[in-house]
Amino acid sequence: MRFGRRSWEERESAVTPEDVVFSRRRLLGLGIGTIAGGLLGGATRPWAAELALPAPANPQFAPTDRVTPEAAAGGYNNFTEFGGGKAIQAASRKLVTSPWRIEIGGLCGKPASLDLDDLLKKVSLEERIYRFRCVETWSMVVPWTGFPLAEIVRLAEPTAAAKYLRVESFLDPKVAPGQSSRVYPWPYAEGLTLAEATNELAFLAVGAYGKALPSQHGAPIRMVLPWKYGFKSAKSVVRFRFVAERPVSFWETLQPDEYGFYANINPKVAHARWSQANERRLGTGEALPTRLFNGYEAEVAGLYKGLEKERIWF
Repeated sequence: MRFGRRSWEERESAVTPEDVVFSRRRLLGLGIGTIAGGLLGGATRPWAAELALPAPANPQFAPTDRVTPEAAAGGYNNFTEFGGGKAIQAASRKLVTSPWRIEIGGLCGKPASLDLDDLLKKVSLEERIYRFRCVETWSMVVPWTGFPLAEIVRLAEPTAAAKYLRVESFLDPKVAPGQSSRVYPWPYAEGLTLAEATNELAFLAVGAYGKALPSQHGAPIRMVLPWKYGFKSAKSVVRFRFVAERPVSFWETLQPDEYGFYANINPKVAHARWSQANERRLGTGEALPTRLFNGYEAEVAGLYKGLEKERIWF
């Protein structure tokens, strides 16, 4: 049982009624029947942004911040696999996202290799609105559609020896020109403690703005960890592996002095090359003060008690 309102929750009077939410979804052009035949039916979807993805909004995950306009959020993205700039939409559309195989393995009782469409039949989708904060100091507020990362843990049944979850993105240099560079330790990989992975905020997104996830956001499935800097939220995920030793992530491999394992948001801890005290909101350009844990302190601070000697910020 809990009392009071979480830091990210809207007051009940301000929550959009469910019938209005679904009316908006219907206006996007495609209904559940189309989704069943498209997203869940295995049809080729080289770019998913035109597929509506109806899901009930979860009012427990609705910050008071104004949602970033879809065009602004979708037009300014980091996806190093497809280039070093922000306008990578066109290049990222070359990634064919169906069929999409997901592997679950390592130290677990129920390893599996299954198509994403089959995985989605085992979970219930919902919409959550989260603040998103990039280490580069820009931010946005996005309505994501997906399911808790804890569902992967539940399905896998990790053994007692498993302490961490390693998450790995796709590897296909034929469609992702950035992966031809030997400078980077491909494939992109990230890691979490199991406590982080099962926290109620940890989310796997397969959609955004009421539609199936567009390529530049990491189609067809990506992590969303709203209390951490954005690079921790791996895109276009293909593999979950339960391990005993702490994984070394993509950016930690490249620049261990600047990017640590935890990478939690703290306005008082500067990046090695710039301040993290403020952020710039996409769509408006508004300068805002950065919030500890991106405003989710009450929900995640307990994960890091006893880790004061660790680099829990960078």
